Amino acid sequence: MSSADLRRLDREIRQTTKKLEAVRRGELWPLNGSERRAMARALAGGAYRVARGRSAGRAETQMESTASAAEMRLNAELTALHGERQRLITEAARTKAAKKSKGWW
Repeated sequence: MSSADLRRLDREIRQTTKKLEAVRRGELWPLNGSERRAMARALAGGAYRVARGRSAGRAETQMESTASAAEMRLNAELTALHGERQRLITEAARTKAAKKSKGWW
């Protein structure tokens, strides 16, 4: 394990955390392409229905479910990054312990 690997993972963890917080605030920039298209479809459909004098409840529900899916995706990414970081740390500790027990220090 190199410190560069840990720095890279730490940077990705920070970026993913920022994206997750932005999605929770309702911002659209962290969404991927399919999530953005789903939001645009729901927004356009809701605007059309409101312009016709009808309720946009279904469009609001679609937008909420899309945001929820994005939040779950980012949570999963964050969990995977933390797991990978822990794996690298554990691997380095094992290597260090093995070297020490063989008297390589």
